[in-house]
Amino acid sequence: MADVAARAGVSLSTVSLTYSGAGPISPDTKARVERAAEELGYGGPSPQGRALRSGRSGIVGVVIHEKFARSFRDPLNLRILDSLIADFGLMGVGVLLIPQPTGEPGERTLLDTAAMDAVVVLRVRDHDEPALQIAKRRGIPMVVMEGPAPEGAGSLDIDDTAATVQLIQHLRELGHERIGTVTLPFGVEADTRVITREETTRAAWTPIHHRLDAFQIAGVEPCVIIESHASMVEAGIAAGHLALAHESRPTAIVCQSDLLAGGVILAAKEKGLSVPDDLSVTGFDGLDLPWVAPHEVTTMKQDGAAKGRVLASEVKALLEGRTPERVVMQLEFRRGNTTGPVPA
Repeated sequence: MADVAARAGVSLSTVSLTYSGAGPISPDTKARVERAAEELGYGGPSPQGRALRSGRSGIVGVVIHEKFARSFRDPLNLRILDSLIADFGLMGVGVLLIPQPTGEPGERTLLDTAAMDAVVVLRVRDHDEPALQIAKRRGIPMVVMEGPAPEGAGSLDIDDTAATVQLIQHLRELGHERIGTVTLPFGVEADTRVITREETTRAAWTPIHHRLDAFQIAGVEPCVIIESHASMVEAGIAAGHLALAHESRPTAIVCQSDLLAGGVILAAKEKGLSVPDDLSVTGFDGLDLPWVAPHEVTTMKQDGAAKGRVLASEVKALLEGRTPERVVMQLEFRRGNTTGPVPA
């Protein structure tokens, strides 16, 4: 830095301010410092030294709630992460993606060991969630998406219970009584299979419980419940075949994601059934699924990019020492052409 200052004809503090952005520097002075640095091959202050001086790592952890390969195939997750990471870039912080800790004895994860200034936890089950416990133990400020958040943490939720009630009521208005459901996977390792209502207590993610509780609120008992092994099209196809072969013979299926709904639609087609003439299908998320055209899924739409921006703003509040808000984002009912009157 001293060499750059001498070459640019400025003080050492001016070079420091040029890189930190912490003070007023004229454009001409900034350009002169940057030109001198380039001529000398100087890449800027040491990140390690800057971290020691500021007490900040410049990194925010993001705990992914399922396997990375699955998460990055989900368009909604990609929209959230894309928006979140873009806003972090504007804030001058980087991102460390962290697999969800299992809580197994002796487990050591990046969340236990890596330096980070805050952490975003995507979907949790309850206050005993291992990711929450580790962050609390280390004193890492956190933001929780769709799950119970500890005192002082930021949180972002959607009212998916009310949203699912709206979908069920829509089907009932069309005359459907035999309504089945396809759930999100209960954990990282799952199989696509028919389950009982009692078995749903194993579900590890809060949204699953919310969307199942909606049936009780709507006064409907699902005629068949199928747990998917992932929120992916192929899981929806497998779930659709199981539902259509079930003795309850559902006339409508409520899916906990649009990808699962798309798979169920393809399964119905493989069975020679027409959607919505023979089977009505609803989804959740509001994704565009051109590969099921001319079908447009009846669903509850959520704005993934807006969710990412809210999460980033809550992290910013924590880093600035402010109390983050607890935000509940609204969902929008979108009537497609995958729901119709109950078959005669």
